[in-house]
Amino acid sequence: MAQQATPVRQARLGRALGPRETAVSGVVLLLPDGREDSERRPSALRSAVSVRPLARRLLRVSREEGLAAHTVHYRRLGWNGEEADPAQDASWAVDEVLRRYGDVSVCLVGLGMGGRAALRAGGHEAVDAVVALAPRLPEEDTAVPPEPVKQLVGRRVLLVHGTSDRRTDPERSFRLAARAKKANRDVCRFEVHSDGHGLRQYRSEVYALTADFVRGALFGRPFSRPVQDALAAPPPLGLRMPLAAGFGQSRPK
Repeated sequence: MAQQATPVRQARLGRALGPRETAVSGVVLLLPDGREDSERRPSALRSAVSVRPLARRLLRVSREEGLAAHTVHYRRLGWNGEEADPAQDASWAVDEVLRRYGDVSVCLVGLGMGGRAALRAGGHEAVDAVVALAPRLPEEDTAVPPEPVKQLVGRRVLLVHGTSDRRTDPERSFRLAARAKKANRDVCRFEVHSDGHGLRQYRSEVYALTADFVRGALFGRPFSRPVQDALAAPPPLGLRMPLAAGFGQSRPK
């Protein structure tokens, strides 16, 4: 009896949120969190639920500009060492966006391990902006090359990290941002005082900051004053910008 071949896993895009396809001028790809090592296929439902509130916030402020959002469903839950599976899937997703929508602006928005994937895949020629929320970056090891940053040149980059994150040291994202800033002035980083890895305590402010950044980076809208200041300030000031409580409450929602 012939053995049945194991089906090849494929990444895929979740259901489009936003305007009809012909009206789309910009796309946000939402990259969920993951694990360091795992061959399991992630739960599509759990992935979608984890990023849906952020997607809704982005669409509320940018729907008129023609923003669409897709969740990227990974082939595997883990980063898996040199395979960097979520980053590969993110690059595939950008190609798929171009196939579906044509020449549109693309922003990668990643949470946790998805933040690392967004930074790594940010070098795709179609990517205009990258947002990494509490990126799960590896420990620095002199025997291993550090996370690359040259691919971020020419992109606008926002990192956000809670100062009480116990899952991944926020200083790692600061050091990566400092290296990236040397080659690209359009890098900024905000710190969320006393918040943890999930950024739950100030979720509304984090989502408002992300929406403000995406709208400005993709559609040329004016950035809020804190984002302008963070982009303009030299290190370390622009890379340790505190996210104020109540940020975005008086801005369009």
